[in-house]
Amino acid sequence: MSENATLSAETRTEFGKGYARRLRAAGKIPAVIYGHGAEPIHVALPGHETALIVRQANALIDLTVDGTAHLVLVKDVQRDPVRQVIEHVDLIVVQQGEKIQVDVPIVVTGESAPGTIHMLEASSLTVEVEATHIPEQLEVSVEGLEEGAHITAADVTLPQGASLAIDAETLIVAVSTPRGESADEAEGGAEESAE
Repeated sequence: MSENATLSAETRTEFGKGYARRLRAAGKIPAVIYGHGAEPIHVALPGHETALIVRQANALIDLTVDGTAHLVLVKDVQRDPVRQVIEHVDLIVVQQGEKIQVDVPIVVTGESAPGTIHMLEASSLTVEVEATHIPEQLEVSVEGLEEGAHITAADVTLPQGASLAIDAETLIVAVSTPRGESADEAEGGAEESAE
């Protein structure tokens, strides 16, 4: 967990595609802040700083809007499918100690047994965790696992205070032998190509 990012935003009262286009041309990104039963707040975020922050999954931001502080979580980022320019950001207000559900990226470490491959069946895991203690990623080791081995959501080590928000039997990683070749054939092919 890294330090919260800090940003200043300004409220916006104009809406529509034309206004959003002008806003992006001025280096800003339209965004909406939701949460805790309050009316949504429409804001303009600084473009470059926001683009850097949203690279991290589940980024927490100390956001100042017209002098008022908000602790917000990046919930959704809409991008232009061709140019990958950020078109809009959805933020939700969170509070210290509040538990929320988030999708945390999974990173596979280690090497499975020789002649096998591992398939990542789920790239993230939905967990319930304190808003201010969201892990950046969850590690899953496949070190030495043999063909047929499976890692389910229940096998993933979660940080203290976090709990699964999906079925514990959800398949995360499966280890198998590539189709059409046994481990011996794979080794034989490797020796031939080395000659």
